[in-house]
Amino acid sequence: MAISFDVVPEVEKFLQEPRKMLIGGEWLEAESGETFDTLDPANGQVIAQVPDAGPQDVDKAVEVARKVADEGVWSGMPTARRAEILWKIGDLVEEHKLELSQLETLDQGKPGYMSMAEMDVVIHTFHYFAGWVDKYYGETNPSDGKLFTYTLREPVGVTAGIIPWNYPLIMAARKVTGALAFGNPMILKPAEQTPLTALRLGELALEAGLPPGVLQVVTGRGETTGAALVAHQGVDKIAFTGSTEVGKTIMRESAGNLKRLSLELGGKSPNIVFADADLKRAGSFSMYGVFLNSGQTCTAATRLLVESSIHDEFVDSVVKSASKMTLGPGLAPDTRMGPVVSQEQLDRVMGYIEAGKSEGASLVTGGERADGDLA
Repeated sequence: MAISFDVVPEVEKFLQEPRKMLIGGEWLEAESGETFDTLDPANGQVIAQVPDAGPQDVDKAVEVARKVADEGVWSGMPTARRAEILWKIGDLVEEHKLELSQLETLDQGKPGYMSMAEMDVVIHTFHYFAGWVDKYYGETNPSDGKLFTYTLREPVGVTAGIIPWNYPLIMAARKVTGALAFGNPMILKPAEQTPLTALRLGELALEAGLPPGVLQVVTGRGETTGAALVAHQGVDKIAFTGSTEVGKTIMRESAGNLKRLSLELGGKSPNIVFADADLKRAGSFSMYGVFLNSGQTCTAATRLLVESSIHDEFVDSVVKSASKMTLGPGLAPDTRMGPVVSQEQLDRVMGYIEAGKSEGASLVTGGERADGDLA
């Protein structure tokens, strides 16, 4: 492991120790003993190895979660105590904010200022859902005078969260907090490109007093670990954020036991600019709308629809804004755009550029890969 910029000692310690996954309150290797590398996107170097979970590991995690759900280990706990634990996790994220932001940057590539800001979102998410723990009410409904009709909200059961690599800890928090706030155990499967902050979150959750098995973090690849969770008969709900194609597969594979699904899938967001807009401001906002997080955002404004009378002027404005964007490794303090997360994504971006050129588009700035490593 080689890191080109200073990190806090907690990050160095975390990366030097063997990484294991969290199942039933224990830190375990995969049954197969297999691991995979997680890389620093700025230089392609290995920063950690994590377990590559297979179906046996998923079975073990689901068995633990089922016991937690059936025995009411978490859902039967007094709501005040459950709220306290969720709030405490948020407090611990705040206490370890710099450490977590540096881990996020090393694993995902985004600039440090972005990772720091994202930790505030994570903190708020845990604190927000701590306030929902005692507020999921049922209803009484009008009925025949001889009857009393009511609804009662109960936990779904064993939930699994499968998250993407673009905003790893924010996505983990959004999956975990909703499930836990309403009494469900959660099996979290982080993206194979960015598993580190999810594993650290598991440590903080145990430190906050979360009972073993309520949150489990199982690392592995989508086509194996993720697929095993989706097909498992013991999982009652899947919450997935990712591509539309994978979402379709999850919908098909979940039919076996009629799993409940929450699918947040891909999009292609338009940004519309009319002639009466403040073009300098619109150009700057449009540039950030496309390039924030190196363009790796589900709501990135990747289609610019511009009134024809201002086309040339507006393009010049966007080019000027883009030229001021400082490219570099995420840990460098002056970096405003870091690397894309993986070689696969780099190849995809370069492929889009070449496709555009071959179809007659005019390249007005950039279009080439940065020379050498960013770090």
